[in-house]
Amino acid sequence: MSKGESYASVWDAIADTPEQAANLRARAELMQKIAAIVQHEGWTQVEAARRCGVTQPRMNDLLRGRVSRFSLDALVNICTALGLRVRLDLEAA
Repeated sequence: MSKGESYASVWDAIADTPEQAANLRARAELMQKIAAIVQHEGWTQVEAARRCGVTQPRMNDLLRGRVSRFSLDALVNICTALGLRVRLDLEAA
């Protein structure tokens, strides 16, 4: 039995390149923060969708963590619709 590969994160394991992993990680983090706001506010998917400027099915995708269905641009736009400012934090890999 051979020993499996080890990865720093799940994103590193599923992405083909470090750049793709970083993009997936950033999208997932934004989606988690948006979902936390929706939960904290107690919004229904319909209310959250209206506030975010998206459709209810799109909000469902976001709340279910379907990362592949969202670009960074789309997530930044959703954050802006919620009155949030997206700030980048860089650190050495």
